[in-house]
Amino acid sequence: MYKKGALGSHWDDRESPFDPMLAKLSEISNAPDAPLALRMFGQAGTAYIDKYGANPDIFGKVSVKTRSHAVMNPYSLFENTLTLDEVMHSPSIYPPYLTRFMACPPTCGAAAVVVCSAAFAKKHGLTHANVEIVAQSIATDIADTWTDPMQLIGSKMTEKAANEVYEIAGLGPKDVQVVELHDCFTPNEVITYEGLGLCEEGGAEKFINDGQNTYGGNFVVNPSGGLMSKGHPIGATGLAQCTELVWHLRGSAGKRQVEGANVALQHNLGLGGAAVVTMYRKL
Repeated sequence: MYKKGALGSHWDDRESPFDPMLAKLSEISNAPDAPLALRMFGQAGTAYIDKYGANPDIFGKVSVKTRSHAVMNPYSLFENTLTLDEVMHSPSIYPPYLTRFMACPPTCGAAAVVVCSAAFAKKHGLTHANVEIVAQSIATDIADTWTDPMQLIGSKMTEKAANEVYEIAGLGPKDVQVVELHDCFTPNEVITYEGLGLCEEGGAEKFINDGQNTYGGNFVVNPSGGLMSKGHPIGATGLAQCTELVWHLRGSAGKRQVEGANVALQHNLGLGGAAVVTMYRKL
């Protein structure tokens, strides 16, 4: 049955796996009441601003950047750009910082990919199979790591998975040109920059203001438009990220092509919690 508003559970006869996280959030912060995901990511954004003294407009600047990428993607949900003023003055959805245009739209979608060995590709003449998965890591969290709202949404999980990938691959963030990361709310994109090592801890504001997250910067983050502007089809999101990165490494991303893309990084996240980081390389 179609229902408006935030996605919720259809069952109330069992304990939610999110109950311990929400209890911890209430214990360590004065989080306003809101739907689960909005409350978790919104409070993480508040915690980031409080801890590092950044200007809250960084969340709006991420929305503007993301939408500017989406207009070049024929598969994205939105086709119009946004101004910072439009983002910052759109309706508030979680005080004091989050507005409507800082949240992704849950959307419908499906995805499938074919993964094969190099030997299989050669045997079957798959000459376009020129991208390899260099490394992948999945990390989870434990209650002992829930010391602040940012960790509740996976900042430490992301850092752990990313560091494992860099160690396995023998490559670091400086070797990466293009990134698709889980930006269900713009605060999560900001926090994830640091978890992935794209900038130093507390350095996201400068990173954003210097344009290091878009074309002409050190990285192009979410050239697809990301969850924020391409859309977030929940279960299909991870493969959508994978597909976008493969297109860039193959040089077939059209108007949004990241020139010279040889190494790509993917980050996906689920509350409750798990973070997956994957590195791809052009052969």
